[in-house]
Amino acid sequence: MPVLIRSFLAGLLAAWFALLPAAQAADNVTVAFFNLRNYLSMSRRDDDGGPAELRPKPEKEIEAVLKVILSIKPDILGVCEMGTREDFEDLAARLKKAGLEFTASHYLEADDDRHLAIYSRFPIAARNTVKNLTYDLNGTAAQVRRGFLDVSVEINPDYRLRLIGAHLKSKRPVPEGEALVRRHEAELLRAHLEEIMDAAPETNLLVFGDFNDTRNEPAISEIRGRRNSATHLEDLPLEDSGGDRWTQYWSTADLYSRFDYFFANKAVRPEVLLDESYVFRAGYWQDASDHRAIVVVLSAENK
Repeated sequence: MPVLIRSFLAGLLAAWFALLPAAQAADNVTVAFFNLRNYLSMSRRDDDGGPAELRPKPEKEIEAVLKVILSIKPDILGVCEMGTREDFEDLAARLKKAGLEFTASHYLEADDDRHLAIYSRFPIAARNTVKNLTYDLNGTAAQVRRGFLDVSVEINPDYRLRLIGAHLKSKRPVPEGEALVRRHEAELLRAHLEEIMDAAPETNLLVFGDFNDTRNEPAISEIRGRRNSATHLEDLPLEDSGGDRWTQYWSTADLYSRFDYFFANKAVRPEVLLDESYVFRAGYWQDASDHRAIVVVLSAENK
């Protein structure tokens, strides 16, 4: 073999091995979910305790939100309690300025002041968000006010991830009973999930959100589905560095609860790197929100 050809092949091989670690690293995808706690304009008091007026989320809180997200460096970020589309674009612009740019996004504007949204570094190949869903509540037609976010993200030509986001009825009491409302919303979410998995069992499905209930409650059992069924979803047991699993703190009652979840179906579960997934922990978390961000890392290769 001529020396010139040998030299060319050796250089080509060296370049290939130099690129290999980067390619391997890119195969791991970090997905985060974060309840931003009112990233919107609402009636608020100022720092001096003056009268409540319509004000945006305080800059101190936004700075803490950015610090959390930039610490995680997610490839895909799902959020809830997002305000207007302008608020949605504001967060993306702030993150980009700080060095974290998302090239695709989806904003679900439903019948509520607090919306679901998602940002992604990968292309969004399909958008199947559902809203205007209704159910019978004691003889009256009621609506799932926040809808269900549903997008499919193309991680690479061989791997597509379908992400479903939800924010169920809050703990704020309503005459009909807030737990009953959440149960109805969970039933509709479950029906949507089963429709997806029945049609295409191979779908890599990851469900995230603030479900406002602990895992022993009927709404969470409804979402998980029957344990031995083909459409069962596994509740991913995420922990922080200290072994704690709580994701929300209610200061009035001094109560720590786990309300935020990732659920994985049977197709995507082998790709979840549970040892690398976690609940975010830092001393400044409460400056950003009353919720902590949760993070799942997965390998984008069908197993």
